[in-house]
Amino acid sequence: MIGELGRRSSTALLVHSALIQAVTFLVRPATTYRALELDVPGFALGLLAASYAVFPLLLALPIGGLVDRLGERRLMAIGAAVVLGCSAFLLFWGTSVPALVAGTALLGAGQLACVVGQQAVVANNAASTRLDSAFGYLTFAASLGQALGPLAISVVGGASVRPNTNAIFLLATAMSLVLFLTTFVISSKVSRGRRTAKGGPMGSAAALLRTPGVVRALATSATVLAVVDLTVVYLPALGAERGMTAATVGLMLTVRAVFSMVSRLGLGSMSRKLGRMKLLVLSLAISTVSLGVAAIPMPVWLLFIVMAFLGLGLGIGQPLTMSWLSAQAPEGQRGRALALRLAGNRVGQVVLPSAIGVVAVGLGAAGVFLASAVAVGGTMLLLRGVRLDD
Repeated sequence: MIGELGRRSSTALLVHSALIQAVTFLVRPATTYRALELDVPGFALGLLAASYAVFPLLLALPIGGLVDRLGERRLMAIGAAVVLGCSAFLLFWGTSVPALVAGTALLGAGQLACVVGQQAVVANNAASTRLDSAFGYLTFAASLGQALGPLAISVVGGASVRPNTNAIFLLATAMSLVLFLTTFVISSKVSRGRRTAKGGPMGSAAALLRTPGVVRALATSATVLAVVDLTVVYLPALGAERGMTAATVGLMLTVRAVFSMVSRLGLGSMSRKLGRMKLLVLSLAISTVSLGVAAIPMPVWLLFIVMAFLGLGLGIGQPLTMSWLSAQAPEGQRGRALALRLAGNRVGQVVLPSAIGVVAVGLGAAGVFLASAVAVGGTMLLLRGVRLDD
């Protein structure tokens, strides 16, 4: 169980975390395949990836204040309803690039509300000494969802290089309905509104940003998440360039997500043995090497191994930055602190895919993986002097 949550609420929270990621990692590759059906150029895929973050970026800090005032469960229900509407919209009207961009932006907004609510439940109910473990469980469930989403593409897509996207969007709509209903299984007793500090969202954010090392830690979190997004968007493109079937690409994305899950098992004990900083730097090094190697032409079976190592590397950074910010934030402001982290992530999701997407014009999807390796490697330099172990 997580903190003061009962068994039923803990299970429902983990299911909710898995489902929102499953829907997201089902819909986003499907929008890439739909865009490929429309014969969009390579840079437009980068724009599609960035659209997932633009609208949520504007909402991140206000949503952080809302979760502290109104309660986590209500925000999670709103987010799930938005994701349900997004899936239905893409199913019936996602037949043009503007519609795909709009649907992707809507998906990002709903996912943001769900994730902020989930993380605030953990932050407000787990003991400080158990934060790494609690966020490890939450992100483990998220990784499970990230594995199930692409796996569903493999099942629906079969042996075709470009799968039936209508069937994928229909499945996403059904899963989103289950996501919405799961919200109400979580007990309202552990999801109450809390009084927040004065000064509004921007004032609280400015105070948190003045904490030594916060900006660099947020930049690391943003880069890692943006690279996960780029993998979801550009691995199908890389597979299409190399003649891989949709089923093969879906299985590769599943392997990456499964090994992210593995990296989060026992995260608390690993963090206590090595320290948050050493563990974070190790994960970044593994990610950098894996991304660089993925750009090299190789047999399909070897690329599966590379995706496994990439999953191990990328899986650790997110829960560690969650627990660190939760420990730093005062009571009543944890929702805002986590929303600030997500806002930083959204900045990375806007800037990095847009910039790296330009690489795809000249070097193709392999160039995107190489540029991503440079970006992740650069974050290790940013972390010099930052302490995450307090």
